[in-house]
Amino acid sequence: MQLAAIIVVLVLTAVGVALVGRAIARFIRFFRLGSPVPAGTRTDDPKQRTITLGKEFVGHTRMNKWGVIGIAHWFVAVGFLTLGLTIVNAYGQLFKADWVLPVIGNWLPYELYTEFIGTATTLGIIVLIAIRLMNLPSRAGRKSRFAGSTAWQAYFVEYVILVIGLAIMTLRGLEGALHHVDGYEPAYFASYPLVAAFKGLSLGTLQNLTYFVAMIKLGVTMTWAITVGLNTDMSIAWHRFLAFPNIWFKREADGDVALGALQPMTSAGKPIDFEDPGEDDQFGVSQIEHFSWKGLLDFSTCTECGRCQSQCPAWNTGKPLSPKLLIMALRDHSHAKAPYLLAGGGKDMEGTEQATEEQLKDVPASALAEAERPLIGTLEENGVIDPDVLWSCTTCGACVEQCPVDIEHVDHIVDMRRYQVMIESSFPSEAGTMLKNLEKKGNPWGLAKKQRLAWTKEVDFEVPVVGKDIEDLTEVEYLYWVGCAGALEDRAKKTTKAFAELLHIAGVKFAIMGGDEACTGDSARRLGNEFLFQQLGQQNVEMLNMAFGEDSEDESTKKPKSKKKIVATCPHCFNTIANEYPQLGGEFEVIHHTQLLQHLIDEGKLIPVTPVEGLITYHDPCYLGRHNKVYTPPREIIAKVPGLRNEEMHRHKERGFCCGAGGARMWMEERIGKRINNERVDEALSLNPDIVSTACPFCLVMLTDSVNGKKNDGKAKESIQVVDVAQLLLDSVKTPTDPTDEPETANEPEPEPVK
Repeated sequence: MQLAAIIVVLVLTAVGVALVGRAIARFIRFFRLGSPVPAGTRTDDPKQRTITLGKEFVGHTRMNKWGVIGIAHWFVAVGFLTLGLTIVNAYGQLFKADWVLPVIGNWLPYELYTEFIGTATTLGIIVLIAIRLMNLPSRAGRKSRFAGSTAWQAYFVEYVILVIGLAIMTLRGLEGALHHVDGYEPAYFASYPLVAAFKGLSLGTLQNLTYFVAMIKLGVTMTWAITVGLNTDMSIAWHRFLAFPNIWFKREADGDVALGALQPMTSAGKPIDFEDPGEDDQFGVSQIEHFSWKGLLDFSTCTECGRCQSQCPAWNTGKPLSPKLLIMALRDHSHAKAPYLLAGGGKDMEGTEQATEEQLKDVPASALAEAERPLIGTLEENGVIDPDVLWSCTTCGACVEQCPVDIEHVDHIVDMRRYQVMIESSFPSEAGTMLKNLEKKGNPWGLAKKQRLAWTKEVDFEVPVVGKDIEDLTEVEYLYWVGCAGALEDRAKKTTKAFAELLHIAGVKFAIMGGDEACTGDSARRLGNEFLFQQLGQQNVEMLNMAFGEDSEDESTKKPKSKKKIVATCPHCFNTIANEYPQLGGEFEVIHHTQLLQHLIDEGKLIPVTPVEGLITYHDPCYLGRHNKVYTPPREIIAKVPGLRNEEMHRHKERGFCCGAGGARMWMEERIGKRINNERVDEALSLNPDIVSTACPFCLVMLTDSVNGKKNDGKAKESIQVVDVAQLLLDSVKTPTDPTDEPETANEPEPEPVK
């Protein structure tokens, strides 16, 4: 028995170690196929990156959002990484059944740790297996987060861990029996029942059992190594190694997820100069090798856990986009094409093959066939990613927020869109109208710029305009960036007027631009038209810098330096100006209107006094919430309005559900599945609210459209309102005039203005 066990294990070990070593070498060569990244963007602040990695792993900060799953996974992950010495111990037990590690083998702290983590790892994997079995696609269908995952690989990995965990505890029991443990001892606090069960067996039987169980433990371990060594695209197994570099090289060193700003478009690791682009500059991604090495690392790190899929608004409404399946498709394609690329294959901008026949002669036919597949193409075209998948994304960021290994889905989707829009001119036709309007009129609706100021005539107080009523913004506290929707869309204009009136009531000095400003370019950029975004953004940055005056004190006039404070009612404008305009040389302090309103309430400059009766539920705008972490101010404002009873929808805050307008989807029709805004409104209506509130003009439009449609169909009560938080606050701050009140006498003092 012993000799057979030794031979089996040593053979498997030799093969397993060789294959894993070869796989690691292939990974290094494979990741180098990706495009470089701008210098320093993935390696800045190595100390902080290491701290971030430590926090994410030790604290399991991403996984623990899922409660018991996170706890179970923590023990499995820690067991995998720290029980390595049990492998060494098992090799020793193959040759001598009662062998223990020198020095620490009988050290009580080590034995206690092995007992605890070994038991917890085994129980943890049982919990994870049970959760998978309860949520199989055969039970939950499309709603299962495991739908589309590679089932055999998941089962293989989980049951390997289970067998190894049981083997560790069994070997502990045999060890105790061989060492003649009499009675309960702390060193065997978990495995003592096994020690007691084995005590009556003969020495020869105990030895043979030890050889057999050690062979099982090491044989299964090396079978796992052989399997993953032969399958470098088996990311459900490789993630336990690749997750560490993937987290360390994440976009933000401080641990923030890759949301907020999109990254500038680069070619060969350098930002593209859109005023004078190079002839060989690569616009966006049209081949798998155009992704950066970090992108290739992302694809190979996917755990197929489906957390992104479970949160995706597109997938939840019957559309073909699943962030998980998209990443898996890119992973499988990249690994299948790798032999061709590693042999020197690749095509230039005109599609001409750069490698010689001699270079490609040993490339497998399957890899050559994979190289011919278009990255974006329909099923008939044998495309890797279907266009309907690419254009279903709302860039809401739910996938990025939930991913436990920090995959940057949105950046990859936008990179593919950039090539489709800027080189292929291939995108949904309705979006073309939006782009033309932005190019010609500077706003998505194509309205004349004078219309931007029309709303100011509908309020009964003066709204100062830069360049007309004031020279520059040094004279006011805030520039109110009204935005295209706030100035031109009728429903959003109600928010604009309400917010401006609240600022007027609070005595806040503010001004607006004179109508020459253009759209911030949010929709153009997320659609993929980076050139148009750059054009609009540069125009706005130059205009804003002029409006704010000089950055330093003017020696002749002694005007104070401007603090460049901007307040915006649109989260998309807020995000673009705050997070993306610095890429264009525009450094501004930007806040959202709910943040300013909360501050004014706290200072006592706005006092909600009039009750607004009813049940309210608040919808988190994606670009305010997930992208910029502003969750509290809108809720605090609602809490201060007397009469309101707030109830959260099931999906809120970090797990809030998109309205369907982001990622330029505002300008595209939804032809597949259920409309996203209807899904969101159905969730709101399940609470039977009187008011659905939000803090974004895009959300306001989408939610209002759905509610009105449901009113027409008799599925929503006629009295339900969809309003911005600013409108609610204004209704409460303004005290209605009571006609029964006595007229004010001349001797009564004037009321003090609220300061």
